[in-house]
Amino acid sequence: MKSYSIGEIAERYHTTVATLRYYDESGLLPFVKRNAQGQRIFTDDDLGYLEVIDCLKRSAIPLRYIRQFMHWCVEGDATLPQREQFMIDQEQALEARIQVLQANLDFLRWKKWYYAHANQAGTEQIFFMPGTTQVDPKWRADYLATHQQ
Repeated sequence: MKSYSIGEIAERYHTTVATLRYYDESGLLPFVKRNAQGQRIFTDDDLGYLEVIDCLKRSAIPLRYIRQFMHWCVEGDATLPQREQFMIDQEQALEARIQVLQANLDFLRWKKWYYAHANQAGTEQIFFMPGTTQVDPKWRADYLATHQQ
């Protein structure tokens, strides 16, 4: 079985050696072995675990939850129900965050359109309801009607 140094793993997962050491010290890497010199050695078997950790970390899941999940993985089949529920919960949380991010992106795109047109007109007054600085809702409705996916 092929083995990898911590530097090779850091490069493979676009992270730093210091980050991997921190993960190990924080209990996220209970599967990692050490050689006679005390250096961390990763194997092909570890790559699947590292892929999971990388995904969970990029999904903004707190380290304490990732640590728990990794300990369940090492414990084996007895923890399959907990691991399945963990993934269900994380999927729901990630989908909720995606919805919030999509709504934010949609709003930013509306404002980009708004400012492009205001800039072209030389004023944003074209969007305001008479006598106010409030954007007439018809503009947003018109934008949404022509920019919905």
